[in-house]
Amino acid sequence: MASAAFINPSSLSLAILNQNRCFQSSPSHLHHLHISASPAFTSLTAGIRANGMFLTRRHDRCDLSNRRRMFWVSSSGGGGSDGGNFSSRGGGGGGGDDHGNEGGSGNAGDKNKAEALLVLAEAGRSLECLPKDLVAAIEAGRIPGSVITKFFELEKSAIMRWLMQFGGFKERLLADDLFLAKVGMECGVGVFTKTAAEYERRREKFFDELEIVFADVVMAVIADFMLVYLPAPTVSLRPPLSVSAGAIAKFFHGCPDNAFQVALSGTSYSLLQRFGAIARNGAKLFAVGTTSSLVGTAVTNTVINARKAIDKNAAAEVENVPILSTSVGYGVYMAVSSNLRYQVLAGVIEQRILEPLLHKHKLMLSALCFAVRTGNTFLGSLLWVDYARFIGIQK
Repeated sequence: MASAAFINPSSLSLAILNQNRCFQSSPSHLHHLHISASPAFTSLTAGIRANGMFLTRRHDRCDLSNRRRMFWVSSSGGGGSDGGNFSSRGGGGGGGDDHGNEGGSGNAGDKNKAEALLVLAEAGRSLECLPKDLVAAIEAGRIPGSVITKFFELEKSAIMRWLMQFGGFKERLLADDLFLAKVGMECGVGVFTKTAAEYERRREKFFDELEIVFADVVMAVIADFMLVYLPAPTVSLRPPLSVSAGAIAKFFHGCPDNAFQVALSGTSYSLLQRFGAIARNGAKLFAVGTTSSLVGTAVTNTVINARKAIDKNAAAEVENVPILSTSVGYGVYMAVSSNLRYQVLAGVIEQRILEPLLHKHKLMLSALCFAVRTGNTFLGSLLWVDYARFIGIQK
């Protein structure tokens, strides 16, 4: 038997542990749960067994004063026990070994499942009350207990609870509880900078051309939202594809949403899969960029032509914007420049650098994310002007 110990900072109510209790559930997901307490509260223990794994939690009186809890995770297998220690940090997981395996396998998957079931038992919840995709991920051992804890925390907010009805939002919020704030930052900065750019370009005609400005700003906001949404790190809850699915579909299904995101415990991505994430998001952003630019330039040209029909003098002053070349050019720009910048921003700068340093200081973390994203937007504007002039769609 092998065992390990780690500390989790959450606490356990003494009120529910004033006597020995035993719970029995379905063998498919929970084999045995035993919670006991001594009369003098010198020690408290809780244990859960699933798939040959045994996870037990013990409270000592000295630890209760510091609101700490001790865990022992062990796997059955006979023999002696090794006292290796490891630590668990919520929302993380190791991504160091990239072998292209998605989902829990071996001991890592069993530990994830046992830990998630223990979190459920402590909260007095059952698998039946969770969304089906989350249940499937727990039973497959693909998510650790920290993800379930975060799900329960997010459920306390009515807005978050509503958003988590949508699979894409749920996967992103479970990976980053500041995801919604980052969407607001990006769209807010986008509205301000795009409006300022439109005013700088139109000056005294700004209010006369509000319909064009409005169309351009709306398209910019949609593009900004997708630039945050698509490359954001996720906790993958997607069900496995059918056996009849093609090799390409299976490959991209196993790719992460962000090429640089930290893999959860029991999950790893190969280098090829991480390149696949860049290619897949690039294709999506090309479609988003081309479509948004197509609509924006079409509306602009319609207004310009209407003005030319009314005012003959305006025909020489205002030229139509080339629709096809501008739209395709913008799509390529988003697929390459924007895609790479936002992948690095979300997966490296934010998740791997800022969040580990400032995960206990959410206000400071939000402020730095805002500053970095504003700088990235400014850099993107400069790169777009240079790129548009280089390919000849702007003078």
